[in-house]
Amino acid sequence: MTDSSSTPPQPSAPSGKGILRETVETLGLSVLLALGIRTFVAEARYIPSGSMLPTLEINDRLIIDKVSYDFGDPQRGDIVVFRPPDALGQDEAFIKRLIGLPGDVIEVKDGQLYVNNEPQTEPYIAAKPDYQYGPVTVPDDAYLVLGDNRNKSFDSHFWGFLPADHLIGRAVFRFWPPNRLGDLN
Repeated sequence: MTDSSSTPPQPSAPSGKGILRETVETLGLSVLLALGIRTFVAEARYIPSGSMLPTLEINDRLIIDKVSYDFGDPQRGDIVVFRPPDALGQDEAFIKRLIGLPGDVIEVKDGQLYVNNEPQTEPYIAAKPDYQYGPVTVPDDAYLVLGDNRNKSFDSHFWGFLPADHLIGRAVFRFWPPNRLGDLN
């Protein structure tokens, strides 16, 4: 006589319905997580133009942090991704460097950028600006953004201030090409 309490139960073979249900649930959860992360946390973007040369090259692939501005304010020098101002009638996101914060006085003269009458050191620009701009005061709830390739960038010196609610996030990491892999700080 055997003691049935000492015999471990044998797993039953999964039914076709069980496997199908588990697969659908796993795929559904994966899709929800991927969409949630892309919508609220981070997303990948590529660089379509030379407006941020030499910092970002055409076809670089970046990770955009979409949550840090929920916990802190954008900082001068951040590389930001944003929806262009409505008046431009464009759908594709732009990427530029944040130069002017609300209340800042911005001026470009004689190849030099001035923020609040202080000349700025900008080792990341392609060439000195060959235009004059300002002085202008950045309004509340807006920013001034410029490309690092100042003379070939469609940016705030053409179309004005960026509404704060148009910010999507901050570029934080380049993951392609492999030889340029690294953070963007």
